[in-house]
Amino acid sequence: MSTPEQYRHDAGEPRHARRRRTAPIIASIVFAAAALTAGTALAYRTLDTPTPPVPPAASGPAHTHDTTGPAPTTGPPALTYPADGPGTYTTTGDTGPIRGHAGTLLRYHVAIENGLTQIDPTTVTTLIDTTYNDPRGWTSAGAWRFQRVAATQPADLTIYLVTPGTRAKLCGDPTDHYTNCRTGDKIILNVARWAHATPDYGGSLDIYRQYALNHETGHRLGFDHELCPAPGTAAPVMQQQTLGLHGCAANAWPYPVKGIRNAGTPGEYPDPIPAG
Repeated sequence: MSTPEQYRHDAGEPRHARRRRTAPIIASIVFAAAALTAGTALAYRTLDTPTPPVPPAASGPAHTHDTTGPAPTTGPPALTYPADGPGTYTTTGDTGPIRGHAGTLLRYHVAIENGLTQIDPTTVTTLIDTTYNDPRGWTSAGAWRFQRVAATQPADLTIYLVTPGTRAKLCGDPTDHYTNCRTGDKIILNVARWAHATPDYGGSLDIYRQYALNHETGHRLGFDHELCPAPGTAAPVMQQQTLGLHGCAANAWPYPVKGIRNAGTPGEYPDPIPAG
C-alpha cells in the first residue's frame, strides 16, 4: 500500500540533518516510523470498509407494511329478483329505427314486469334491439324486419321479462318456473334465466340472452325445435339449449354465416326440466 501524502513529506528531510543524528535516535525514529506506518495501514484498511448508512429518522408515526396485497376484484353482484310478481308490466322505450333491409315488418313492444327493481330497462331494450339488428339474426335472409315501438302504438309481438312465477302463468305450465316460452304473440323471457343463464351453457350471459330471444322469436316466425347436427358444431338456435347442448357448442344465431341458416333435424331431446 502506498504511504499517505503527509507521511511522504516527513520522510523527505535534508541529508545533513540525518547525518547529525546518533544511532539510538535513528533506531528510535525507524521504530517509530514503522509503528506509524503500520497504524496508517490499519487506518486505511478501516477506511476502505464502507460504513452502512444510517436511515433517516421517520418524521411521522411508524407504519406497518401490508403484505396481503390488494383485495381481489370481483364482478358486479348477481341480479336478485322475486320468485313471483304482480303480473303488471311497464312498456319501455320509444319507437326506434327499423332493423333489417327487406321482408315482413314486425313491430314489437318490450314489457318488464313491475317489481324487478334490479333490472335496467335500457340494458334490456338495447340488447333486444342489437340482437334483432345483428346480421346473424333473423333479418339475415331478408324475410323479416323488426322495429321497437312505443306503448301507444300497435305491435305484432311483445317481449316480456317476468318472474318465474309469472312465466308459469303466462306459459300455461304451473310446474315450469325454469324455462322461457312463446305463446301466441308473446315472447316470455324468464328473469331467472336472464340473470343466471344455465349452469352448463358454455357461453357468456349475453350470448345466452340473445339465444333465448332468438329461439322464442323463431317460434313466433314458425320454426319448431331442432336437434344438434353433430358434436362440436354450433347448436341450432332452435335447439333447446336451455335444457342441454348434447355435444354442440352454444350459439345464439340462426344465421352464423350470413344468409345460411344453421339448421338441425326437427326434434326434441327428452331432457328433464330443472326445478325453478
